[in-house]
Order: sequence, then structure tokens, then C-alpha cells
Amino acid sequence: MRRPRCASGLVLFSALCVPFGAGAQSTTPQNPAVNAQPDYHPSMGDLMTTAIQPRHIKLQLAGSQQNWVYASYELSELRHAFDRIARTILRYQTIDTASMATAVTQAPLDTLEQAIKARSPTQFAVAYAQLTQACNACHQSLNHAAIVIKVPDSTMFPDQDFRPPASAHR
Repeated sequence: MRRPRCASGLVLFSALCVPFGAGAQSTTPQNPAVNAQPDYHPSMGDLMTTAIQPRHIKLQLAGSQQNWVYASYELSELRHAFDRIARTILRYQTIDTASMATAVTQAPLDTLEQAIKARSPTQFAVAYAQLTQACNACHQSLNHAAIVIKVPDSTMFPDQDFRPPASAHR
């Protein structure tokens, strides 16, 4: 009697995969240090560049295009990014990061929220400038005056359209 072809393929597949599977046993002792994931601790600069700066830029681009739905989303994301940084880096230099972030950003972010709710390009521009000034004041107070943030004059996101969709209400 002839065996089905799929059975022989299954045997070959199993023979090749079993040594790499979860049930495979090694004949050499395992060193946990070799198999451990690296313990990564991003710096404040890493987190500012990857979490805060893109949100700051996208918020302005959305507001300048009067895409209030997206601006509201980016404002929320920016707030959450500051919160995540405060949970990741509890103290920066000698300062409590959560307290510092709240002191520097709460008022300008609240003003931006009001401008977005009012759907006011003028209020948004003023509030965004206040947020940007707060960022720079924070940098100066932490001896990072060389880091100067400005209102973006171009987009670094060429694959994203910041205008509101035609179906969205302005």
C-alpha cells in the first residue's frame, strides 16, 4: 500500500523543525546572561527626540491645516508621551521628572486644548508658540540652552497629509 505524499512531507518537516522548536533540549548548559534581553535605558534626549519632538511637530502641522480632529489626537499623544517619560525617567539631574513636565507643559497644553476646541487658527498659533517657548525655557533651566525648538517651517513627514479629510467638518 502506498503512503500519502503529505505524510512523508510531514515527517521531513518535523525532522527539520524539531531541533529548533520549543521542546528541543540542549546538550550544553544554558547561560542566562547569553540569552537575556539587553537592559535598555533610553536617555532623556532619546525620549525627547523619539516621543516628544515628532508629536510637537505633528501638532503644529495639524493645527496649521485646521485639522482639529487630528490636532486633538496629537495633543493627547503629546500629553501621554510626557507621562511615559516621567514613568521611565523618574528623576532628571536632581529634578522630579513628573513635576517638571507638569510645571512646564500643563498651562500651554491646556491653552492649546482650548484653541483646538474653539477651532481657532489664531488662538492655536499663539498657544503653540507658548508651548514652544516653554520647551525652550525648560531646556535653558536644565543647562541645555543649545537645544532650541521652533515652530516648524516644513514637514519631515512627506508621507502624511495634515489637511483634514474632505469628509471632516472644520
